[in-house]
Amino acid sequence: MPTSEPIRYFNRAKQVVETEQVYGEKWLRWTYENAVGQFSLWALVKRAWVSRYYGWKMSNSASMRKVLPFVIDYNLNEDEFAKKPISFKNFNEFFFRALKPGARPIAPGERVAALPADGRHLAFQDVEAADSFYAKGQTFSLEKFLGSEALAKEFAGGSLLISRLCPVDYHRFHFPVAGIAGEPRLINGALFSVSPIALRRNLGYLWENKRMVTIVESPVFGKVAVCEIGATMVGTIFQSFIPGRAVAKGEEKGFFKFGGSCVVTIFEKGRIKLDADLVSQSANGLEVYAKMGERLGEAV
Repeated sequence: MPTSEPIRYFNRAKQVVETEQVYGEKWLRWTYENAVGQFSLWALVKRAWVSRYYGWKMSNSASMRKVLPFVIDYNLNEDEFAKKPISFKNFNEFFFRALKPGARPIAPGERVAALPADGRHLAFQDVEAADSFYAKGQTFSLEKFLGSEALAKEFAGGSLLISRLCPVDYHRFHFPVAGIAGEPRLINGALFSVSPIALRRNLGYLWENKRMVTIVESPVFGKVAVCEIGATMVGTIFQSFIPGRAVAKGEEKGFFKFGGSCVVTIFEKGRIKLDADLVSQSANGLEVYAKMGERLGEAV
């Protein structure tokens, strides 16, 4: 897939293919598609202080002036917000905003798993049989991503969901299944972009970036790995749940601060049948735009 192509995805609700309106597209393309820009990855983007500085800037009270223009420019549905746009003290507070109760209905059924976040989703029934997610010749490494040879063996041949969040999305992430949630494990790393513009160049950014891995023991789905990935301008992954206790499907797990980011969900082999529309569109190289709480698949 040529790197200069626009980013297209399948909108599940509308049943049409759309072109993504990319926040900061010119800067992303210069950084990841231009030889000079790629040099800046090592000089600036990879280093956490850049994202920390931008995070501080977005937490400054002056950043509240960006909220209303952002809502208008990206046509966000403010009726879903738990607070009015003018009530946020800074842009970061708006960015990880909560929604009104019921704004994201959770797919019913004990044996049904739900999408963990709003975003553009890639789904693969067998992670080991999948390749060319964003470009030919690139495959997902379970061992590198999970940072554990033992865990990689447990999830070998399992099912994979990559949920990519853009800056315009609701940035809280939730549990896709009910169960007992373990302690999140931090794996430190860089803060590259997780936009397809970057991942077409190097899928490895998914396991080179800072990430957190939480194992959920589900009585229905078995062991499920729910993982969050930091990215450029996303230095903070905040976990809001209490480890070691039972969690409900759709319950909030945490949130990202400013920037695009990613949630990866991995099931053990033979424990879930992912929904056909997610799998078929992914096989055709299209992410599926859908919201948190919608169906992901059903236990086998």
